[in-house]
Amino acid sequence: MTSHSTYLNTRHFGSLDGLRFLCIAAVLWHHAPGARAYHQLDILLVRGHLGVDFFFVLSGFLITTLLLREDAAKGTISLRGFYWRRSLRILPVYFLVITLAGFNDIVLNGETEKAAILPYYYLFMANFIIPEHIGFLHPTWSLAMEEQYYLIWPLLLLLLPQRAIVPVLLGLIAVNVIAAMGLFSYVGITAVTVGDLRFSIGGATYAPILMGSLVAVILQSRRGFDAIAPLLQHKAAPWLCLAFLIFILSSLPKVLEGLPNLLIHTVMCLILITLVVREDNGLAGLMKLRLIARIGQISYGIYLYHLFARGAVVPVSMATGLDNFWLVLVAYSVLSIIVAELSFRFFESRFLALRHKKAETVS
Repeated sequence: MTSHSTYLNTRHFGSLDGLRFLCIAAVLWHHAPGARAYHQLDILLVRGHLGVDFFFVLSGFLITTLLLREDAAKGTISLRGFYWRRSLRILPVYFLVITLAGFNDIVLNGETEKAAILPYYYLFMANFIIPEHIGFLHPTWSLAMEEQYYLIWPLLLLLLPQRAIVPVLLGLIAVNVIAAMGLFSYVGITAVTVGDLRFSIGGATYAPILMGSLVAVILQSRRGFDAIAPLLQHKAAPWLCLAFLIFILSSLPKVLEGLPNLLIHTVMCLILITLVVREDNGLAGLMKLRLIARIGQISYGIYLYHLFARGAVVPVSMATGLDNFWLVLVAYSVLSIIVAELSFRFFESRFLALRHKKAETVS
């Protein structure tokens, strides 16, 4: 069994790249042309969008773990260092994709009315946009939510007394779930619309990010780790939790807002715990396969580029008569992976190389 000290000394959780692979595979399925034709076979096949929710759980866990470990090692959290590293990881490719998509719709396609909403993408407000999204940019709503979390959560961690962190997280999760259930409308709290933006958390999914953060806080403490890890360290635990997730995804009603989503996110958190409390977990052999791990490592790029790839593959498949669903799914997925790999090697890596050099001077 893994001890708490071993967990704290683990710098890279090897199975999490494999988890990213599963998340991005679900997203690719969800956005595949013609996938709706298969949705009637089993309600499980409609749930691909939950890959984004699992990404949220993972992000909340990793970011909070890094911040807590920095605080434990140095006695404080460097906000400048944190924002510098996050900016170099996220902004270059994100701004590139927004610029390319905006140029395609506004300039090449002449949809000049969309110029009014383009700045909101750069400001990470895509989750509040009311009009139809700029082509290829619909998935940026989730990145906007993550950036909002990145902006606020480290500051809260820095300012909150340690004893208040868990209650605050539980309170924020409760607020999100209550809002998703529409209960705030009964006390007169409704969305606020300003121009092309509608500010509301009713349909938002901040809860899984916060729940991932809660997992990090619990595991960071010896008491929390010793309470929960023994229950989930068995090698069969990842398989059992994954099977339970598949079961509830096949059993729950189509509308998941509120308590059903809370159950799903809780099971996602349990799966995450089974993968990090011991490196030789029952799924490690699969999760650490070279190809799977690599796709997981570049999943951020795949997420940003995959609609571009779909837009390139579909016209070709239709023109050549090779518009078979499975063929198109494989083709657009492979193209997404290739573009993301090239982007990572020749574009993103140039910025990532600056992270630790600069971080040493600002931390």
